[in-house]
Amino acid sequence: MNIILLRRFVAVAEELHFPRAADALGIPLASLYSSIEKLEAEVGHPLFTRQGETQLTKVGVLLLDEARAEIAAAPAPVEKPVVKAGGKAKASKGKGRAPIVKGKPKPYKKRQGR
Repeated sequence: MNIILLRRFVAVAEELHFPRAADALGIPLASLYSSIEKLEAEVGHPLFTRQGETQLTKVGVLLLDEARAEIAAAPAPVEKPVVKAGGKAKASKGKGRAPIVKGKPKPYKKRQGR
């Protein structure tokens, strides 16, 4: 099982509220829904009941203990290095015209009135 899917499942299981779990994870709500659907398809059973309040199913309770164990055994996620802002400015290529056609209007373009 994918460790990212398991982390998202545990977050929803602890919150029992999809929008709060998405905020806690820092991901869009739609992404969280699709992750849970992928995990449910992989397991073959629904993990949550979504009628009224969100609750864990019996399969979800069993998977929660396994998911926590796998997350604890997995290596910590590698953080991306922070790149400093700034740098060398690039020269603009521009949309200059060849010397032969300078002064002539661009073809298929209306001239702008003043």
